[in-house]
Amino acid sequence: MLRIALLLVLTLLNGCALIYKMDMRQGNLVDQKMVDQLKPGMTMRQVELVMGTPQVASPFNQDRWEYVTSNSHRRKEPEIKTLTLHFESGTLSKIEGDWLPKSGDELLEESRELQRHTPDDNRKVKNG
Repeated sequence: MLRIALLLVLTLLNGCALIYKMDMRQGNLVDQKMVDQLKPGMTMRQVELVMGTPQVASPFNQDRWEYVTSNSHRRKEPEIKTLTLHFESGTLSKIEGDWLPKSGDELLEESRELQRHTPDDNRKVKNG
């Protein structure tokens, strides 16, 4: 009788999601490094090499690509991020969404920050 009760309790616990649930990432695997490589004027093929195939490409509007990523974490609401790329005459013209390329000023500041934290002996160029 005790075994049956224990089996029943374990079954109920499993159904109540008290057991481990994995984090899940679905859709396009987009990150900031990929988006930073995008530049206006890139061809569709160049964008596809950097970003991969878009998840949503409308048959009615070939000049708009959608990249969607969903991250589900245990006991939290899923986080959904989108990236929309617009093309004109086959070249990238506009980027919209939750990821945006870093501006030149941001990249320059990151570079300066890295230089401040790099020891002097690592910055020397050896002529050989």
